[in-house]
Amino acid sequence: MNLGDTIGMVLKGKSADIWSLDPEAWVCSAVEIMANKGVGALLVISGDKLVGIISERDYARKVILQEKSSKQILVREIMTSPVIVVRPDHTVEDCMRIMTENRVRHLPVVEDQRVLGVVSIGDLVKWIISAQAETIDQLQHYIAGSYPR
Repeated sequence: MNLGDTIGMVLKGKSADIWSLDPEAWVCSAVEIMANKGVGALLVISGDKLVGIISERDYARKVILQEKSSKQILVREIMTSPVIVVRPDHTVEDCMRIMTENRVRHLPVVEDQRVLGVVSIGDLVKWIISAQAETIDQLQHYIAGSYPR
């Protein structure tokens, strides 16, 4: 595990579930799904096409702060579109940079216009922490003289 590992590798360690909804769904449905699934964003898919992403941040900024009702607003009205996506061959480091530069917390992973999954900032942080723990373990074995030859 390291920063040069691919997002495809990260996806293999995650659940294959992809949570999405239609752009014509009510925002209150999106919030309910996010709460029930314990996720911070949902993909917005129309037919087979990824058309947007809706996040807790979109809800907070475009509904709550504007004192609107989530039962009267459609997802398409507040979703972020176009969506910033990555390919499975992007590295963990690439994705951290993309997230930082664009101030996003979720990146759909797409190949040949097919959504393979979503990585979150939390997924990448977990990957990096695991990589660091692995390096520390190897260094400790090396220092103790028990490093495999």
